[in-house]
Amino acid sequence: FGVPMGFGGPHAAFMSCKDSFKRLIPGRIVGISVDAQGNPALRLALQTREQHIRRDKATSNICTAQVLLANMAGFFAVYHGPEGLKKIAEKIHGLTHNLIDELSELGFEVNQQPNFDTLWVHTNKASEIYKKAQDLGYNLRIVDENSLTISLDETCTAQTVLDLKNIFSFSKSPEAKTYTCKWNDFFKRRSAYLTHPVFNSYHSETELMRYLYKLQERDISLIHSMIPLGSCTMKLNSATELMPVSWPEVNSLHPFVPSNQTRGYLTLIHDLEKKLSELTGFAGISLQPNAGSQGEYAGLLVIKKYFATQNQAHRNICLIPSSAHGTNPASAVMAGFEVVQVQCDSNGNVDVEDLKVKIAKHREKLAALMITYPSTHGVFEEAIIDICSLVHETGGQVYMDGANFNALVGIAKPGEFGPDVCHLNLHKTFSIPHGGGGPGVGPIGVREHLKAYLPTHSMNPECGPSTGISSTTSAPWGSASILPISWSYIEMMGSAGLKRATLVSILSANYIAKKLESSYPILYKGKNGFVAHECILDLRDIKKNSGVDVVDVAKRLMDFGFHAPTMSWPVPGTLMVEPTESESKAELDRFIEAMNTIRDEISDIEKGRIDKEKNPLKLAPHTAAFCLKEKWDLPYGREKAAFPLKWIRERKIWPAVARIDNAYGDRNLICSCTFPEPKE
Repeated sequence: FGVPMGFGGPHAAFMSCKDSFKRLIPGRIVGISVDAQGNPALRLALQTREQHIRRDKATSNICTAQVLLANMAGFFAVYHGPEGLKKIAEKIHGLTHNLIDELSELGFEVNQQPNFDTLWVHTNKASEIYKKAQDLGYNLRIVDENSLTISLDETCTAQTVLDLKNIFSFSKSPEAKTYTCKWNDFFKRRSAYLTHPVFNSYHSETELMRYLYKLQERDISLIHSMIPLGSCTMKLNSATELMPVSWPEVNSLHPFVPSNQTRGYLTLIHDLEKKLSELTGFAGISLQPNAGSQGEYAGLLVIKKYFATQNQAHRNICLIPSSAHGTNPASAVMAGFEVVQVQCDSNGNVDVEDLKVKIAKHREKLAALMITYPSTHGVFEEAIIDICSLVHETGGQVYMDGANFNALVGIAKPGEFGPDVCHLNLHKTFSIPHGGGGPGVGPIGVREHLKAYLPTHSMNPECGPSTGISSTTSAPWGSASILPISWSYIEMMGSAGLKRATLVSILSANYIAKKLESSYPILYKGKNGFVAHECILDLRDIKKNSGVDVVDVAKRLMDFGFHAPTMSWPVPGTLMVEPTESESKAELDRFIEAMNTIRDEISDIEKGRIDKEKNPLKLAPHTAAFCLKEKWDLPYGREKAAFPLKWIRERKIWPAVARIDNAYGDRNLICSCTFPEPKE
């Protein structure tokens, strides 16, 4: 569906289920909601399923959503439409059956099951044909010494069929034939498909381009302003790093092509492994996991296999602090561990005394401690070395969630201060775009005693040790085509640049914390009063005094042209802010001014100067249509609604919809019906 193979996988996939299973299905589900003016609005539905909220009961994980690739597949369907897709299918199916006819005429036995695009050919010359095909630029799949398989796609032509015929006949026919489709009745579709207008409207490049840009203008991204999402590290993805993804040498390789065709790729992959090993201090690196959550899962399976080989398979307790990423308990349960939570102290650090109690209670069955460092509370765990030692004394292993490794690069190596396993997020620390959730890469690093258990792959033994855990992705190196982004980032930044980026990201977080602490209490700080790479703004008392909560502040920020920080996680009633090193001081000051202006608006509510319900926060965001309505009966002006600060006039980003009804969206999941018309 238009997504390049990229020497990797899995890529985006779609699944469906009965209505009764909708709350269990993983992935993204879109709901049709309504906004405050009664207009239709699309939103992600069933948000409470996300891992940070449901934790060990989670059925979905945003980190594994291949959204960027899903959009590519979606627009492939939009551009071609039902008739275009049918023509593609007819072409592939026709060429496949013409090839069957040609090979059958040559005396080859071809599998006669319903063949859509793939055929199985029996021949005692499989190896010779396989080699000749490679010499002529075709990769076939050799099954055994007496058979091989061939798959065709829409890039194939009549010349492809002729070339394959000549390969099998060891001769050369004069010219290609004109082939027609022989449609197998087995594959005929009898129901309508892609009936929505969006799949029947944009079939020229001009129309599609305009449609894409219309949608793009409704989204806020890093081209507009900073995205201060705490824990998600939304940083610059430079054009230079992204260029190689468009090269056919990178995006057009099948994940199982012969190794002599991937020497450049493997050179880059192994060099990236070496770079990450040097940065982390770990003895072994696997680039196979293609999401942070999948890195957690793979790392836990490595620990599990290690204990199995040590005749300690009974160890099944995984200790997880309350400050850990919400993916941690979900991954631990998936890997077969029993989760026991460890409390945190008033400063946001792991409560070491509670940890000691839990270790003593589960000493004989303790498998691992999962710890996020620096923690999701935005502080460096001051007792991290002692914490690791306490676990190691019992024979347990320490798993470090390295999602916040961007606060350590060039300063500290986790492989040297205690953890046994660590996953990294290349889509955070090392600049791969999030793409709305994915694709990402979540490689794991391990200490020497765990190297033998890193993931392997049955289709390519070069990717890991033969003693390793079975593959966690469908391709040996996961999302391989985006690895050049991180390789380029590290290569161009160099050791000095990487360290400076870390220092600037910590400096930026502390700058915001200091500038905002008089307006919003900073929830957690280290013993010297500083935060790590992110800070948590506490709005719980503000809500008690004014009725304004984090949702109101998040919606109001849209009027200022900013994406909201992370809301109510890891602590309900708070906002977690992470500026990264990518933002200038001027951009940080714009955000700080916006947040302080919002605090002034909250003060107006607290002091009774404006109504508790009819105010700019409770009615945010303000759309252009709302601000242009003829009757304006609010206790604040239109300019206050849309342009609360002067500089917004020069860079106004109008919200596409007003505040939406979340519950309505959860009850009304999207289907193939036509999108309702907006109200007047």
